[in-house]
Amino acid sequence: MARRSPHSGPKVLAIVLAGGEGKRLMPLTADRAKPAVPFAGIYRLIDLALSNVVNSGYLQVVVLTQYKSHSLDTHVTKTWRMSTLLGNYVTTVPAQQRVDKNWFLGSADAIFQSLNLIHDARPDIVVVVGADHVYRMDFSAMVEQHIESGAGATVAAIRQPISLADQFGVIEVHDDDPTRIAAFREKPTDAKGLLDSPEEIYASMGNYVFTAAALEEAVTRDRERDGSKHDMGGDIIPDFVSRGDAGVYDFSDNEVPGATERDHGYWRDVGTIESYYDAHMDIVSIHPIFNLYNYEWPIYTQHQPYPPAKFVHGSGDRIGEALNSAVSPGVVVSGAHIYASVLSPLVRVHSYANIQGSVLLDGVKIERHAQVRRAIIDKGVVVPEGAQIGVDHEHDRARGFHVTDTGIVVVGKGQIVTR
Repeated sequence: MARRSPHSGPKVLAIVLAGGEGKRLMPLTADRAKPAVPFAGIYRLIDLALSNVVNSGYLQVVVLTQYKSHSLDTHVTKTWRMSTLLGNYVTTVPAQQRVDKNWFLGSADAIFQSLNLIHDARPDIVVVVGADHVYRMDFSAMVEQHIESGAGATVAAIRQPISLADQFGVIEVHDDDPTRIAAFREKPTDAKGLLDSPEEIYASMGNYVFTAAALEEAVTRDRERDGSKHDMGGDIIPDFVSRGDAGVYDFSDNEVPGATERDHGYWRDVGTIESYYDAHMDIVSIHPIFNLYNYEWPIYTQHQPYPPAKFVHGSGDRIGEALNSAVSPGVVVSGAHIYASVLSPLVRVHSYANIQGSVLLDGVKIERHAQVRRAIIDKGVVVPEGAQIGVDHEHDRARGFHVTDTGIVVVGKGQIVTR
């Protein structure tokens, strides 16, 4: 795919906010930052954000980290190596207590404490994105609208049913100018519908474009504001709105090369176990809702030197097969049945085992006759012969596994599975 010349437009610095603790994704975040959580077999969540930024033509990227960042730092450092010939880079920057003895107090404070990066890069525009959403987006279109609008800040918004307004940060626009934000409200119960679609609202996607000088001024004001939580969505954007200086970008207008009608406009916040699980189920259907096979807008990651997946045995009820599933390199399915599941690299599933609607992370081993239903099993866990997971939720809880209200069972890294 042709890339834009870095000299053809405004200078853009991308900042990826990757310091989130991810409490709602526990136990998957017990040993790693949320953006480092594996996704779709071979990726990490942060790979989607970085791929969107790079595919948009923005090749100077900083990743702000904080919580349990070792695996995240390692992944980004090893994977996201850019050519330095033209000054391109993706680099992780941890909390450094550059301003005082506090770590990052919120997403806005993370940028305030990292203003030296903006001073060094001297961009015209700063694109700020989260690292825990599943979607494709061409940020260059949003940057173009931002510049044309003359606003100091632009917020990406996705249309959602008004009945779900109390689950999002909701953007309300001016009646006479639907591209300008009139109010930014956190999870309202009395949201106002859109003029062109009264049954829908604009929900913030957590992606922003700022004029560099305006961003610096805003986070500096916020640092001194009493009662601020130093949050981009909760404090910085309302500050811009109060000054009449905030615009909205409608995600439904975003055209990504290679997108299909089915996955156009797809976006999912994977901040909970349920949404993380659902995002995986979205990719394993015959016609996936989120299409990993868009080669015009690829998702980049590190590819290990693993052999192809292998399926062995094919007689009687000992048949190695995987249907409606995504199977990664290095996987061996030996006489087992896999259905509607995602198998990450180096997973081993032995004879007569049955896996349905599950996500198995790297190196999981399923012994003979084991059964796994609607489960997420973290790296390196061994499910012994004849064991069952997701069949009897009371037994799952008794063994210390996390069971959600919707019946998804999570076996954490390092947990011992007994029969």
